[in-house]
Parts: sequence; C-alpha cells; structure tokens
Amino acid sequence: MSPSLPPLNALRTFSVAARRLSFTLAAQDLGVTQAAVSHQIRSLETWLGVDLFRRRNKQVVLTEAGQVYAVAVGQALDEIAEATAALVRHDPRAGNLTLSTMSSFAIKWMVHRLSAFINTHPEVAVRLHTSMELASFAGDGVDVAIRMARKIADGLHADLLLEEELFPVCSPALLRGARPLAAPSDLRFHVLLQDVGISWASWLDPLGLGGVDGLRPARGPGYLDSALAIQACIDGQGVMLGRTVIVEEDIKAGRLVEPFHFRVPNPMKYWLVCPPSHLTRPGVRSFREWILAEAETWARDHPPGAVLVAQPGA
Repeated sequence: MSPSLPPLNALRTFSVAARRLSFTLAAQDLGVTQAAVSHQIRSLETWLGVDLFRRRNKQVVLTEAGQVYAVAVGQALDEIAEATAALVRHDPRAGNLTLSTMSSFAIKWMVHRLSAFINTHPEVAVRLHTSMELASFAGDGVDVAIRMARKIADGLHADLLLEEELFPVCSPALLRGARPLAAPSDLRFHVLLQDVGISWASWLDPLGLGGVDGLRPARGPGYLDSALAIQACIDGQGVMLGRTVIVEEDIKAGRLVEPFHFRVPNPMKYWLVCPPSHLTRPGVRSFREWILAEAETWARDHPPGAVLVAQPGA
C-alpha cells in the first residue's frame, strides 16, 4: 500500500514559503494571512515529525530536511500543474480536435481544404497528425482518424468518405523524348513506380494491360509514402498507378498526365473512424459534419470514369 500523503494545501503552502523564505511574502502570494501560513507549516511539520524551517526573529530558513523536501514537493506540484494544463488543453469538451491521417491524403486533399473548416469553426483547435499506423484511440490523444481500408474493424464508428479509381499517370515529359509513352506497349520502356500497397503486377489484368509484352512490373522502386511516389513520378522517374484523390491536383496543375484511359475502382476506400463515444465531442461533431459535406461535394464532381484534365494556363 502506498504511504498516505500530507494535506495538499499544506504542501502548496510549504512550497511557496520555501521559495520565498518568508511567511509574510508567502501569505501575500497565496492571498491568506501570515498566521494561516504559519499554521499550515506547523501542521505539516507535525504530520511529518520533522522540522522544515528554523525561525530566527522575523526570518525563516530551511532546515537540511526542508531543503531536500522543498525540491521534491516543488517538482511534484509542477508535474501536477503540467498534467492539469495538458488535460484542460485536450479536454474533449473544450472543442479541441486531434486528427490522424496518411501524409499523402493530408498533403494532396486535406490541408488546402482544412482552412475552410478552421475559418468557420474558430472554436475548434485542430491538430493534424500524419501516420501510416492505425490510431488506437487509447492513450494516443487521437479524436478522429481518416484511413484507407476495405472495411473497418468492429467496435469503431465508420463513415465512408471517398471512393476512387486507379489509373496510370506520368510526367508530361514521358510523352516525349527518345521513348515517348504513346501506347500501352510503350510501358515496357519505362520504370513502373511502386506505390505503397499498390503493386503493378496485381493490376495489369484488371487494367487490360496483361497482354503487353516485355513489362517488368516488379523492377521499379517502391515508396512507402504515396506523396514520395507522386513526387518521383512528377520528376519523370517512371509511371505509377495514380489514385484519383491524391493525383487530382497534380493533373489539374499539369504536373502529371493520364496517358491512357484505363481505370479500375480501388477496393480500398477512405473512411472517417472514431470510437462511438467520441461522436459526442464538440470538435468531432463539427468536423464530421463538415468533412462529410466536403466528401459528398467531391464525389458529385468526380463520377466514375471522369477524366481529369489540366486547367487552362497550367
């Protein structure tokens, strides 16, 4: 069994008096009388059975034991204060929101939309955390997460956000040069970049490319972060299987192109997930309502098979 603790008020009074080395100044800091401070110190010394101060006329000095105890008590009170501040900052009732998602989704779809949410919900303090790991929602401080999956594990509330298609994309530079990418058969002359979880070998037949001779789908470098794979593709390092959600902006800007119109649905979908108990949190409630509306608008503007094209002036 843990030893019992002295009264917290007496410890707080002792810590202030030890720092000020004056019962009078400690009383001013605490907003009480000098007699009240003296009473709290004597009560603590009685409880401990140890003298903490030596009284010398109108001055007080710490005993050896008092000096050691003052350091320990001060550190403990500081830790309590820090823990309390952290709890208040992350109090779900305060409207804070910690959102976890993949870096590629954050960079390519979420961040430039998030300002609209922040502007319309200034009461919600948003913290965006990027990770490939699934949020545990137990001790990690995450309120809500956006993840890609075929389905979501039982026990979590899940809203389907976005569905997308897979299709080859490349830098416009690959449409020109010594080996211009003009037809599917030309893929054999180019590096096939491997995005995380999307193997070219698994999608050649669904894309109608299984009959192309000379393809070596496993030879290309692999990227564990889709944002890195996209940048490699933009730099002209090869051809990757793009996903509508994360290559859209680069195609509109003219950094990527869709050389062939071969598309298949991506069985992995984007989900908004959280424990059911988190749905009552004000920040989660506001964010969920906003992002579901954003996703609905995006889906309406991107029906299956719609070709993405560069914007004028891109």
